[in-house]
Amino acid sequence: MIGTPLVESETTKALRQTVREACAPFGHSYFLEVSRAHGHPRKLWSALGDAGLLGVSIPEEFGGGGAGTAELVIVTEEVAASGSPLMLLALSPAVCGNTLVAHGTQAQRERWLPGLASGQDVLAYAITEPDAGSNSHRMRTTARRTAQGWSLNGAKTYISHVDNAQGILIVAKVRAEDSVTGRDGLGLFLMDADAPGLTAQKIDVEITSPERQFTLFLDNVEVSADSVVGEPGNGIAALFTGLNPERIASAALLNGIARYALAKGAKYASERVVWDVPIGAHQAIAHPLARAHVLLEASRLLTARAAALYDADMDAGEASNIAKVCASDAASAALDAAIQAHGGNGMATEYGLSTLLGLVRLFRIAPVSTEMSLNHIARKSLGLPKSY
Repeated sequence: MIGTPLVESETTKALRQTVREACAPFGHSYFLEVSRAHGHPRKLWSALGDAGLLGVSIPEEFGGGGAGTAELVIVTEEVAASGSPLMLLALSPAVCGNTLVAHGTQAQRERWLPGLASGQDVLAYAITEPDAGSNSHRMRTTARRTAQGWSLNGAKTYISHVDNAQGILIVAKVRAEDSVTGRDGLGLFLMDADAPGLTAQKIDVEITSPERQFTLFLDNVEVSADSVVGEPGNGIAALFTGLNPERIASAALLNGIARYALAKGAKYASERVVWDVPIGAHQAIAHPLARAHVLLEASRLLTARAAALYDADMDAGEASNIAKVCASDAASAALDAAIQAHGGNGMATEYGLSTLLGLVRLFRIAPVSTEMSLNHIARKSLGLPKSY
């Protein structure tokens, strides 16, 4: 880990500058262009890979930077602050990368980690189901052991960037007779994104993003025996290895959006003159921006703390949920204050703010809803009775 959650080191500052330089040729206009063309941000993704930024948390032996989630937080935040908030950073390097580092076989790591670090390969992550939501106990996608390996059947929904992925890390229920524990449990499996029997159906959503959402249908999808990540039926440890980094990286992305919005709001409020003074001189404009800045700074500290705990192999569940909740509030407040400061221009595409409304709102639902995070905090932090 470099630096601390309270004081950034020179190395950390240099990392931020490297990200800014890699993102400089792109910005929000590029983000919009790719999103509206239903394309993929491959030029930006390649630039980040070429600069060694996608693999900061991947071990050096697999082509990464050998650092941790704290460094991936910096990368994710700075990319979003440049105007291109990429959810993919919270999924491919954060969830899938961390899961493979901790629980993958040597062959799985050698196959996937170098590509994730360079940007050549992308992994999607499939856990959410139409009838299960946040309740993994109701998961219906099954993995059945066969003579050749495993056969997967079921459905997943709201799975991101499947059309831009080479592989999918999927969570399925494993029956007791196929489980290492002798009980029903969960298993994680790697499959090719174009595996026979796998069908992807696009979900139309009101979000401006190059990362589209899909429902997946698995009809006797055959995977090899060596596709299992961790132990079949005992996959809960591997599952949570990826979920906390996802929440931390999501918080970092929201912090970057909040920085982007506040920078635009403060600049406009300083330059827009009505009745002989800049509108930012009026408390009705200044105070919402200032209050959002306070929330943002608190959120950045909480996010850094969660990453530090995770990198220290300590329990980061509570801290990750707290960071995610605070970051959602901070980004919502910052974007709203910036749009309000712009008046009618806040809703104009050219000012680059209203285009982020759907994405910021999404993060109160995903990757874990604010309500479920608050349930966790109420139970773990306050000792309140479990409601679910």
